[in-house]
Amino acid sequence: MAKIKKGSPEFKMGISQPAQLEEWLDSHKDAIGLAFVGRSNVGKSSLINCLFGKKTARTSKTPGRTREVNIFEFKLEGQTEDEKPFFLFDLPGYGHADVNRLMSERWEALMGLFFEKMPKSVLLLNLQDSRHPQQSADLDFQDFIIHFDHDSFLVFNKIDKLKTQKDRSILEKQKPGIFKATPFFKQIHFVSAEKSKGVPTLEDALTNYLEHATLLEEDQ
Repeated sequence: MAKIKKGSPEFKMGISQPAQLEEWLDSHKDAIGLAFVGRSNVGKSSLINCLFGKKTARTSKTPGRTREVNIFEFKLEGQTEDEKPFFLFDLPGYGHADVNRLMSERWEALMGLFFEKMPKSVLLLNLQDSRHPQQSADLDFQDFIIHFDHDSFLVFNKIDKLKTQKDRSILEKQKPGIFKATPFFKQIHFVSAEKSKGVPTLEDALTNYLEHATLLEEDQ
C-alpha cells in the first residue's frame, strides 16, 4: 500500500478571509485531500508532522494558534512530478477558552464556508484527546459538521498519555458509547503522534481513501 511521501508537503497559502477561501474552493472543486480539525491542544500539528514529515505544521505551546485555513500540496510515494498532487488542509482549532467572541464568530464564518464548499473527495479528520473524549466543544462541532455530509474519521490522539491501567480502562469503557454516538464517522482511530503508535494504521487508511478517490475521479 502506498505511503505519504514524507517531506513532500508544499505550503501554498494561509487563508483567513471568507471571500478568498470561497474563491479558492470554487477554483478547486475536484481537489482530493485531507482536512484536519480538532479542539485546541489535541496535538493536531504533531500528528500532521508525524504523518507528513517534521516541520509541515507549526507547533506551538500556545493552544489555538492556528487562525487560518493552511493549504498544502503533497504526494504519495511513487507519484511522478506530472501527477496531480493531493491537498492537506490544516484548519483552525475550536473550543479554546481564550478565544474571544469575535474570533469565535470569525471561525464559524470561515469554517461554515469551508465545510459548505469543501469538495466531497476531501476526507475530514476530527481529532480529540484520548484522555478527554467527547468534550462539550467536540459535541458542538459534531452537531455543526453532521449537516454537511462529508466523509469523516474520528481520531483520538495522545494514547501514550494514558499512563495507568485505570486511565486505559476508563477509555475502554467509554468506547462503546463513543461508537454508538458517532455513527457518521466512517472510521475511528486511536493513536499517539508522539510515539507513532497507531499512526501506520491510520496512514494506510488515509492513503487508501486518497487512492480510491483518485480512481473514482478517473472513472468520471
